[in-house]
Amino acid sequence: MQQIVSLLPIILMLVVFYLVVFIPENKRKKKYAALLNNLKVNDEVMTKGGIMGKLVNIQDNYVILESGPDRTKIKLGKSGIGSVINSNSGDLVEKK
Repeated sequence: MQQIVSLLPIILMLVVFYLVVFIPENKRKKKYAALLNNLKVNDEVMTKGGIMGKLVNIQDNYVILESGPDRTKIKLGKSGIGSVINSNSGDLVEKK
């Protein structure tokens, strides 16, 4: 019985660690996956590297981003997109 009682603080710390670390991380991953799945052509995005531009083409694993006044096109992986700045879909514009 004393052995179980001595392990109780360690088990409690593991449960708290799980609640503090893993649950929020899973929520963040699901939100990011939904962001990538809802990308549309003409959405303005910012890459993780800080490049801002408009999506011109969307494929399975990569996107083509148009950026700058010269309309420079950059091909990058979908995982390189950090956030959507402005979505041109009617649903998101109405919510604002």
